[in-house]
Amino acid sequence: MADELQGQVALVTGGGRGIGANIARELTAAGMRVAAAARTQEQVEAVAREIGGLALAVDVSDEASVRRMVDETERELGAIDLLVNNAGVMGPSERAIWEDDDTGAWWRVFEINLLGAYLCCRTVLRGMVGRGGGRIVNVGSGSAHLPVTPGRIGDSAYGPSKAALHRFGEILAGQLRQHGIAVFTISPGLVRTALTERLGDDAPWTPPSLAPQLVRVLASGRADRLTGRYIHAEHDDIEDLIARADEIVANDHNAIRLRR
Repeated sequence: MADELQGQVALVTGGGRGIGANIARELTAAGMRVAAAARTQEQVEAVAREIGGLALAVDVSDEASVRRMVDETERELGAIDLLVNNAGVMGPSERAIWEDDDTGAWWRVFEINLLGAYLCCRTVLRGMVGRGGGRIVNVGSGSAHLPVTPGRIGDSAYGPSKAALHRFGEILAGQLRQHGIAVFTISPGLVRTALTERLGDDAPWTPPSLAPQLVRVLASGRADRLTGRYIHAEHDDIEDLIARADEIVANDHNAIRLRR
């Protein structure tokens, strides 16, 4: 059904390219009025022209910038029904931390990936809580929980920032349940974008359509029983999860846990 979300308002950060732009397109196709926000004005303007949406320049790590973004979205489009925290960056390098002298670049990953989501949530929720409804989707990553390959240095900022984002979303879901607001953390899978291009042609790429389709279902409200859960766009069948929601909640599945 092409218009199941007709007239609802979505705000998508990191919406100027890649996963965020595709989410903005999918939500527009579902009938939503979409604001696409990102640091690069030219990119979000191109997406906004394509979808007939609103283009916003934002630094999600800056509280005043986030406030302006939310205010303009609500002024131009109306009250926000869905917030998609997609803005994110990778770490500056894969050097060993004792060889890396740029602590600012390392911390910047947390400022965008975690603080940015916190500021966007806090600002948008002031309206959602008052209205008694809304949904938030945080775009996480398998890097938050996948095993570390022995001998591989890896990016010491990105995975930890996404692990923190998942835990933040889970706690937030608990706080918001009484207000009728659902919060989800999703993994889009390994989608080929400007951030991941360096992995090359042989990487196990995830179809780019899967994460936008998942967000569309979450926006519909049919999966609200799964608030606080971690959902993978490629490895989870969202319709199956919805059908088994009571079982999943009872057994505390689709959550990052220490098991012994």
